[in-house]
Amino acid sequence: MSQPVVTEKTVSAIIPTFRRPEGLDRAMASIKAQTGLAGVALNLIVCDNSPEGSARTQVEAFALNAPFPVLFVHEPKTGVANARNSAVAATQAQFIAFLDDDEEAPADWLWRMLANQARFKADVVFGPVTARIPHDVAQYRPYFEAFFSRFGPEESGVLPHYYGCGNSLIRTAVFPKDDLPFATTQNEMGGEDDILFTALKAQGKVMSWAADAPVWEDVPPKRATFDYTLRRGFAYGQGPSHSTGVNGKYLKCAAWMMQGLVQAAVFGVMAGAAFATKSPKAAYLIDKAARGLGKTLWFPPFKMKFYGQALLKPAKRKG
Repeated sequence: MSQPVVTEKTVSAIIPTFRRPEGLDRAMASIKAQTGLAGVALNLIVCDNSPEGSARTQVEAFALNAPFPVLFVHEPKTGVANARNSAVAATQAQFIAFLDDDEEAPADWLWRMLANQARFKADVVFGPVTARIPHDVAQYRPYFEAFFSRFGPEESGVLPHYYGCGNSLIRTAVFPKDDLPFATTQNEMGGEDDILFTALKAQGKVMSWAADAPVWEDVPPKRATFDYTLRRGFAYGQGPSHSTGVNGKYLKCAAWMMQGLVQAAVFGVMAGAAFATKSPKAAYLIDKAARGLGKTLWFPPFKMKFYGQALLKPAKRKG
């Protein structure tokens, strides 16, 4: 594919971060290395969601040699939605490119996302994510690689559905005018983007897939475990039921719940048999069962917590 000329666009690359200095360094460096953006006014916004604002010095040092404006935003109220909302409020750009602080983008990433948006007149563009698993993870490695990666169609095109916020390009004008774009009710469990994208899809906004604009995601050892992925799979399953429920799509929510109940039962039985025979498919099957259960049990007190206060270490008791 020849490199198109993408012009007359303003873009804010946004990286929310929480105590990941090494990952943040890689993510920021990959934004600095972007090419093919002649005529594009690019800036970088890093929103630090740690209470202490630990990334300030790191970001300010990076800004000294960056070829574009860099803004440090401190959002001390922990929560993934809070971080995204504060970063969005700090930009006047036409487009926002979201990159997580555990992701790294190739040098041609952003111009490919912008070219895809122009080609399909998209309001939201999503790209693939390729997971990089620690070398010492051997058992069920293909499962973990698949779990943390994002796959989509082989060819770029308009999507009938949405993906997650990491590695996305959003036209800023589609954000709600009177409400925060990301649901703060999801601060600790994630899925704040599910509610936004469900609403945008219902409004008829165009979503597209940029098959040629992948990013890498580095997975820490503590996440490449069944304990983490099954809890996270359960939370992913909660997404469609929760987003339709809070958006007033009650019949559709009920349909998701019934589908999840069947999914949990069928794949649960299959997973039990697979583990008993030590089948390599066992990990995938138990994952499907967990996601099905999440579709059914999406409401309190079953909400999973991965962000916000869940990331803070409990205070030590005195005495």
